[in-house]
Amino acid sequence: MTASPERQRPEGEHEVKGLAFRDEGEGEQEAPPPPAVHRRRLTWQKLTFLPSVLVALLLGTWLWFQQADLDPITENALSDGQVSKALWQHVELTVISTFFVLIIAIPLGVLLTRKAFRKFTPIAMTVANMGQATPAIGLLALLVIWLGTGMKSALIGITLYAILPVLSNTITGLKANDPALLEAARGIGMSPLGVLARVEMPLAVPLILAGVRTALVLNVGTATLATFGGGGGLGVLITTGITNQRMPVLMLGSILTVALALLVDWLASLAELLLRPRGLEAAT
Repeated sequence: MTASPERQRPEGEHEVKGLAFRDEGEGEQEAPPPPAVHRRRLTWQKLTFLPSVLVALLLGTWLWFQQADLDPITENALSDGQVSKALWQHVELTVISTFFVLIIAIPLGVLLTRKAFRKFTPIAMTVANMGQATPAIGLLALLVIWLGTGMKSALIGITLYAILPVLSNTITGLKANDPALLEAARGIGMSPLGVLARVEMPLAVPLILAGVRTALVLNVGTATLATFGGGGGLGVLITTGITNQRMPVLMLGSILTVALALLVDWLASLAELLLRPRGLEAAT
C-alpha cells in the first residue's frame, strides 16, 4: 500500500506534530503608507486679497481728492511733494528701525539662552519690558531732551519700543526646543555652533518670524510720533491736519499710515510662510 502524496499547504502554513499552523502575518502584504500631501504655502487668495483691498482704498482716496474742494491751507499742506516726502520718511524710519531691532534682539536672544548667560535673562527682559511699557511719546520726549531733535532720536525711540516682541519670541522659541533632539545632534558629533545653526534656529524660526512681524507693525505705528522729535514721517500730515483743523490732510495721513501698516503686515506674513522650514509643516 503506497502512502498518499503530501497535501499541498498554503504559503506560510506548516505542520508541527501533525497539527497545521500558519505563521501570523506571513503572506499578508502591508498597506503602503499614505502619500505625503504638501499644502501650497501661497494661495492666490493670500497673494491677491489684501493688495486688492489696498489698491481700492488708495484709488478711492485719490478720486475723492480729485473732486474735493480744497482750501488754500490744505493745498499748501499737500503741495510740492510733501506727501511723497512724508511717506518716504515713514518707510525709511520703519525699515532702518526694524533692521536695528533684528541685529540687536535676535543675537541677544541667542546669547541669553546659552548656559553661561541664562542668569542675565530676567534683567534683559525687565529692561525690554520697561521700554515697551513706557509710553512711546514719553520715551521719544526723553530722547529728544538727551540727544536733541532729528531722525536719530526718533530711530532710537522706535527701536527700543519694538525690541521686546523679537527678543521674547527668540528666547521662547529656543527654549522650546526638545532637549533630547539637541542631545542627539551633539551625539552625532555636531559642534555647539552647528547645533545652533542647523537645529535650534530652524526650529525656532516660526516664533522668531512672528515676533518680527509684530515689531514691523509696531514700528509703522510708532513712526507717526517721530514728527514730535523732528523725525518727519506721515505724522507730519496728521499733526498738520489736527493743528490747522483740516480734515482732508488728517484723513490722508491716517489712510496712508493704515495702508502702510497693512502692506507691511502682508509682506511679513508672506515671509513668515516662505521662510518656515518645510520639516515643521504637518501633512494633511
